[in-house]
Amino acid sequence: MDQQPKLTEQGLSLELAPFEPGWVWLVGAGPGDPGLLSLYALHALQYADVIVYDALVARSILELANKEARLEFAGKRGGRPSPTQPDISRRLVDLAKEGLRVLRLKGGDPFVFGRGGEEALALVAAGVPFRLVPGVTSGIGGLAYAGIPVTHRETNSIVTFVTGHMAGGELPDAIEWKALARISPVIVFYMPLTHLGKISDHLMAAGRGEGEPVAAISKATTRDQQVLTSTLGECAEAVRASGIKPPVLFVVGPVVKLRDGLDWLGALSGKQLHPDPLKSGGGT
Repeated sequence: MDQQPKLTEQGLSLELAPFEPGWVWLVGAGPGDPGLLSLYALHALQYADVIVYDALVARSILELANKEARLEFAGKRGGRPSPTQPDISRRLVDLAKEGLRVLRLKGGDPFVFGRGGEEALALVAAGVPFRLVPGVTSGIGGLAYAGIPVTHRETNSIVTFVTGHMAGGELPDAIEWKALARISPVIVFYMPLTHLGKISDHLMAAGRGEGEPVAAISKATTRDQQVLTSTLGECAEAVRASGIKPPVLFVVGPVVKLRDGLDWLGALSGKQLHPDPLKSGGGT
């Protein structure tokens, strides 16, 4: 696998940086659909000697790897034994120092709630060269597959991304809920399922209306994607009753109403889209 040719498609030639032995590539695999991989991500999959991957990396993406690559699972799952972050970082260093091409494959984007910065700094400290390959973060790609834009000229010029839990599983305690509720019309929470009731209560106590439209998106961009629209006051019970499973995104704000006009996946199955969804009363 030493020779790395140009990617050629329909007469177009694209020369990508070579994946050298002893390097670690920190690569975002996107939210799930293999079609959302970047060219560099596909390039890395084809030439890696070892792939250290997270729990959120879809099996269909791993199947694109070259057949000689060794796969090592390094995912974290709440309540189950899993490798610590220092263990993962040390493993990346050790593999690189064996002279291997090491692909660290992470769901979404490595630098958006992906702890890619911690791993990159560990490589710097160990003197290991690395390349960062951004990926489509689920807070953007997942919403797009649900027909919900993160920004829209008629609704918001600000969007805030918030992690739904800290490393130990608790709801982040540094969130200024009043400031968040007041300043950001649209808020996207990553992995909030455990604390959804607390999140909605905090936002309502901070001034957001109980009738505000919200959506919960499960397994975004995959064939198992589910989208539940509700209101801030009713979402916790609605999500419990639906039985949707993680990984879940939770979006709060007026952009949820746009799903009535932009649910392009639903349209493929015959759903009638509304040409003026902000006036249709939809999204709830």
